[in-house]
Amino acid sequence: MANKEHLKIVKLGVEAWNKWRQENPNTLPDLSGAYLIGANLSRVNLSGADLSGADLAEADLFKANLTEADLSGADLTKANLSEADLSGANLIKANLSEADLSEADLTKANLTEADLTAVKLMWTKLTGVDLRGANLSQ
Repeated sequence: MANKEHLKIVKLGVEAWNKWRQENPNTLPDLSGAYLIGANLSRVNLSGADLSGADLAEADLFKANLTEADLSGADLTKANLSEADLSGANLIKANLSEADLSEADLTKANLTEADLTAVKLMWTKLTGVDLRGANLSQ
């Protein structure tokens, strides 16, 4: 379950969140299970965050920093992750169907058993990605 303080801050907007991250560099955010459907998180710093089981369907994560984030079991259906940095991210069993990952960096990300149905992967960096059991249809 998400830390209530972290959830409150992220809902204030990207500027407030990124300022809080700068002021609290040693705090790893816990947004596990958070309900963030359609949230505008463009350019947000969620590096190292626990977003496991979070609902980020249709969220705007354009150019978001999600390096080393835990997105296992997260719902990212139709999310905009174009140009996002997901290097080293854990996306085990995440639902990325119809998401836009154009120009995203997925270097060494774990996408084991992830749903990548109809995902956009134009110019996406996939070096060292684990795609075992992933659904890559369409």
